[in-house]
This record gives sequence, structure tokens and C-alpha cells, in this order.
Amino acid sequence: MKKIIALLLMLVMLVGCFASCGDNNTDADDGSSNAAASDLAYIQGKGKIVIGITDYAPMNYKEEGSTEWTGFDTEFAQKFAEELGVEVEFIEIDWDSKQMELKSKSIDAVWNGMTITDEVKKSMDVSNAYVKNAQVVVMSKDKVADYTTADSMKSLKFAAESGSAGEAAIKDAGFENLTVVKTQALALLEVKSGSADACVIDITMANAMTGEGTSYADLAKGIELTTEEYGVAFRQGSDMVATFNNFMTKVYESGWLKTLAEKYELTLALED
Repeated sequence: MKKIIALLLMLVMLVGCFASCGDNNTDADDGSSNAAASDLAYIQGKGKIVIGITDYAPMNYKEEGSTEWTGFDTEFAQKFAEELGVEVEFIEIDWDSKQMELKSKSIDAVWNGMTITDEVKKSMDVSNAYVKNAQVVVMSKDKVADYTTADSMKSLKFAAESGSAGEAAIKDAGFENLTVVKTQALALLEVKSGSADACVIDITMANAMTGEGTSYADLAKGIELTTEEYGVAFRQGSDMVATFNNFMTKVYESGWLKTLAEKYELTLALED
């Protein structure tokens, strides 16, 4: 009889434990799901937004002798982080892997003069456009006058950043002799060293990095191959897109964003 009573007590205890554990698991799952549903909550919860970038003046770059990032996108991101009440961390990424970095949560945003394209929007959610841009041919300044059309450049050897709008523009133009490198800065270096005849990069970078008073004084802009706009990318389904768009409208209407664009000689897409 005692054995039967003991067994009954054990059964009662087990049932109670299962019920309790089940309730606890349900609560934990609900909390995880809610956290996962909000990228904003995730970023504010960890107290930091991680931005994926490349070294690209005037958007994100380091002044000579400095270890700190500066530039239009750098200051813009810092202002956004301040609005969110979090710190900001900039991480250099392989531009070809930006979608994977974002999806794996190695970064929280791609914010580095990223051209808005249909291809980009297939794998990431993108903000409203904030800056106008173009893909421009850069070559030795004493050769620019000889190449005024895309057809005249068919025999040239080009360089471009892998996975960039510049690479896409070269392929769309039918230029077949192409070397891909990791960054736009390296594409410029290919031309400066003579390894390539020309490169295709963002006009924002070409304006900042070529011509008199720059490290590439012997290089100059040629023709524009495409025109485009920049956006900030977040994870698919992220509530950060709406959060950023609202913030951007706020700093534009206050005049802060216009002042920043003037500082870096950029044209805002919001001014249309």
C-alpha cells in the first residue's frame, strides 16, 4: 500500500513539473519571437548598431594618420545611433558578401554609398534614397578627351570593385576586359599603377579622390555610364527601415542633413 501511495505521489509531482515546464517554455518562446520580430528592439537591447562599410571617401574613410572613421555616411550613422540611444560600430566587409553579413547578424545595416538596385532589394530591405550618384569612368587625365563614348572604350582594360554598381555598369556597357578588386580604392590604384586603363567608380568618390590636390592628381573623370541613388540596407522584414526613414525625414526638415551634404559636396535625393 505504501508503495502504491509513493508511486501516486511521484506521478502527481511529475505532472506538476511538466505543466510548469511547459508554461515556462511557452513564455520563453513568446519572448524570443517578439524580440526576433523587432530589429529595433534587438539593436537597442544590445546597445549597439553595427554598420557594414568599405573604405570609400567621402562616405566612410580615415584621415591620414587617424584610426577613426569619418565621412558623410559615418556622421549620418552616428547621428542615427544617437537618436536610437545606442553606440555605433563600423566594420569593414567584403562588399560581395554584404547580404550574407546582414542575414547572419554580423552587421545590422549596410551603409556605405550603396546603390539601390532591383537585385539588392531581392535580399535586403532598403530605405528611401538619400544621395544621388553616378557610375563614372576614371582614367589618366591626358586620355580623357580621347574617350568620349562607351563605344570608344571597348578595347580598354577596366577595373572595378567586385559586386559593385561599377562592375555592373562595365558589364552592361559590354566591356569585356575587366579585373575585379575588393574595393573602389583598389580600382583607382589599378589605374594609377598602369595595371588597368580605366576604372568605373562612384562619382562621389571620383570627385573626392581624383584631380589636383589629391593622391590621384594624374587621374580624371570621363563619361558617366549610369545614374543612380544611394540607400541604407537592413534585414528583410526589419522595422529599422521605417525607423530610419522617419529619422531621415526629421533631420532633413531640420536642415541638419542639408548641412552635412554641403560639407561633403553631395546632392541629396530628397531634394527632388
